[in-house]
Amino acid sequence: MPRIKLEPRAQSSRLMTYLSPLLAVVLTLMGAAVLFAILGRDPLEAYRAFFIDPVSTLYGIGELGVKGAPLILCAIGLAIGFRANVWNIGAEGQFILGAIAGGGVGLFFEPLLGPLTMPAMLIAGALGGLMWAAIPAFLKTRFNANEILTSLMLTYVASLLLNYLVRGPWRDPQGYNFPQSKPFDGYAVFNPFFTGTRLGLGALMALLAVVGGWFLMSRSFLGYQIKVVGLTPAAATYAGFNQKRVVWFCLAISGALAGLAGVNEVAGPIGQLLPTISPGYGFTAIIVAFLGRLHPFGILLAGLLIALSYLGGEAAQISLNLPVAVVGVFQGMLLFFLLACELLVRYRVVIGAPAVQSIAA
Repeated sequence: MPRIKLEPRAQSSRLMTYLSPLLAVVLTLMGAAVLFAILGRDPLEAYRAFFIDPVSTLYGIGELGVKGAPLILCAIGLAIGFRANVWNIGAEGQFILGAIAGGGVGLFFEPLLGPLTMPAMLIAGALGGLMWAAIPAFLKTRFNANEILTSLMLTYVASLLLNYLVRGPWRDPQGYNFPQSKPFDGYAVFNPFFTGTRLGLGALMALLAVVGGWFLMSRSFLGYQIKVVGLTPAAATYAGFNQKRVVWFCLAISGALAGLAGVNEVAGPIGQLLPTISPGYGFTAIIVAFLGRLHPFGILLAGLLIALSYLGGEAAQISLNLPVAVVGVFQGMLLFFLLACELLVRYRVVIGAPAVQSIAA
């Protein structure tokens, strides 16, 4: 049989580098059409349920911002780290710790703080996510532990901590024994900006994170250090850049942004602490970051697209009786095609003759 192998291209196409996310989206839509046909649904009708019906009303447009905000906040922080080859995979855990820290302030200190409750919750949420991300940062810089494993494992610790709190000391005594905290009230609730929607502070913070992330990576010396450390660590060492400091900064900023996303979620759309406060925003944000080519404005568009897939999946469940797993399949196909396009931009497929094996007489 002929041998098939991958060879690095002498130079990657700059045009295809930027077009590969769009190509991945097109291939995903084609794959989704085949999936819908297999499930016995009209692909055009399914596309309408997925991508048009959810944003056909003012409330739907607001929900797009509600779903997109935590994805964008988490993805901006992750993208900064990925640029430096700091692979934080634990944004989900940092999201949860931010929700716990900010939610704890809202539950127990709202009568004392009054109008200062909202700023205190945001600060606590950011610090909660930052401190959770500081654990893999310390292990990485002190013991050279792989941040992929440590940040990922801490996600499950955070989830178990949240479960313990809402089933134990923080459980609502008036909640009929359901695992949930008391609902936030008073100054601990982030009210929506527009009547008839749930769009609130999280969307504004996501936009500010996009602008801030762009300025950091494109217009600051720190952003330049992050890029150099990620591209050529040897050159960064020669230039005197402190690589450990870059690791600390990248994990801290990604943890803080994920924590902000968490506290905005529980004090806004959800309104209380529950065992499941996230449908996997921290993990899905990895797809968002790469779909947006690690660029803040690309992440904004990618976050809205993935948010639309969440809304579309819910709408398709109701109108077409499709299973909830369709959303996960859609996101999985998108990641698969995105990685495949990225691979083929950097490598080319070579089909050669089979190797001839000589047998000594």
